[in-house]
Amino acid sequence: MAELKRLSESRDLTRIERIGAHSHIRGLGLDSSMEARDTSEGMVGQLHARRASGLILQLIRQGKIAGRAVLLAGQPGTGKTALAMGIAKSLGAETPFASVAASELFSLDLSKTEALTQAFRRAIGVRIKEEAEIIEGEVVEISIDRPLSASGVGGSSVAPSGATAAGKSGRLTLKTTDMETVYELGGKMIEALGKEKVQSGDVIALDKASGKVTKLGRSIGRSRDYDAVGPHTKFVKCPDGELQKRKEVVHCVTLHEIDVINSRTQGFLALFTGDTGEIRAEVREQIDTKVAEWREEGKADIVPGVLFIDEVHMLDIECFSFLNRALENDMAPILVIATNRGITSIRGTNYRSPHGIPPDFLDRLLIITTHPYTEDEIRKILDIRCDEEDVEMSADAKVLLTKIGVETSLRYAINLITSAALACQRRKGKVVEMEDISRVYQLFLDVKRSTQYLMEYQSQYMFNEVPGQADGEDAMQS
Repeated sequence: MAELKRLSESRDLTRIERIGAHSHIRGLGLDSSMEARDTSEGMVGQLHARRASGLILQLIRQGKIAGRAVLLAGQPGTGKTALAMGIAKSLGAETPFASVAASELFSLDLSKTEALTQAFRRAIGVRIKEEAEIIEGEVVEISIDRPLSASGVGGSSVAPSGATAAGKSGRLTLKTTDMETVYELGGKMIEALGKEKVQSGDVIALDKASGKVTKLGRSIGRSRDYDAVGPHTKFVKCPDGELQKRKEVVHCVTLHEIDVINSRTQGFLALFTGDTGEIRAEVREQIDTKVAEWREEGKADIVPGVLFIDEVHMLDIECFSFLNRALENDMAPILVIATNRGITSIRGTNYRSPHGIPPDFLDRLLIITTHPYTEDEIRKILDIRCDEEDVEMSADAKVLLTKIGVETSLRYAINLITSAALACQRRKGKVVEMEDISRVYQLFLDVKRSTQYLMEYQSQYMFNEVPGQADGEDAMQS
């Protein structure tokens, strides 16, 4: 009994879920006329920037700005990454979206240009079309003949427990509204039907080339009121016409995935190892030539996706020169970059430029600016984050937290939500009150208070170099 009790206690562990900084973003929050709603899909405020992003989104969907670049520029904490995430969510799964931080390029084993090339090709999709022979119909009957056991007595037809599917054979009867046919089954097909749990009365599709079995649903004609079916059971009509049909199948992959598959001896398994290494230029040239042939023959379409580079000011002059050339390529994605820097030095040079970006690259950019949030907008964002982090907070506590967000920063206020919830839990409370906010505000300093503390106790820190004070040696002697 004691062991059972311990086992039940171990199963009652609280599940820990990771909540990201932008996990509440569902889209750009635009209406049918591409006007930004005040609060929608997790987005608050920044109406001008969201309208501009919506226009970019339309152009991306229509494939009209491939090879162009968009710059999201604004102060820290004004929602630049949130805008990029909103664009990604609105695009859906069909359009490739690759995200990279500029500082990552300098920590990889790859060269900078190779890392950028791989990021570019992750953001370019290839929609490959091919015709496949499909057998589609309603299952009338499945009969499986099991082999006789080696030690069978009296010709028993019961197979031993270790018998494999390879030793089996059987027949599958399929029908449409116009015809009915019996197919002979091999071991692999029997195993595939077993995995899909195909029964009499199901409507299935068989791919003749790959042997893949897809259950389309349950036939309406075979359903009865007393049938026990699950809540997700789908009822479909019995197919009509011929059993065997030719259908167009569409596969969506990225150019980088094709590169990896063709550059490694283990083929597609390299996609799961993560370590792709540098890919030779000859391999990419052959793939580009083949994709161009497929486009001419109508077998494939190029889907320009979106590459998002955050903190783009961290790129150096060599990377910007590479981007200039890469954007002129025929198969270039839409480049979205973000920065919070003003007029600063371009990395790798002594030249100062807006946002730390060379002027020739700035000329290529469509610039979208973001602005600091108002007090009302900060309150709405904190409400959304409280719901996202599943924290119940009183109205007075939200007012105090909003005031802290206005005086310090939005990010600091958001960080206090979970901390205040833990403080509330510690005092056995259920709703976060003002006292919890005050407690964590005293425990964790914001930038302003931290700077004041440093100015007050600077002489006690090492390598003090604040102007107007004694140099390092005098400080050490004092």
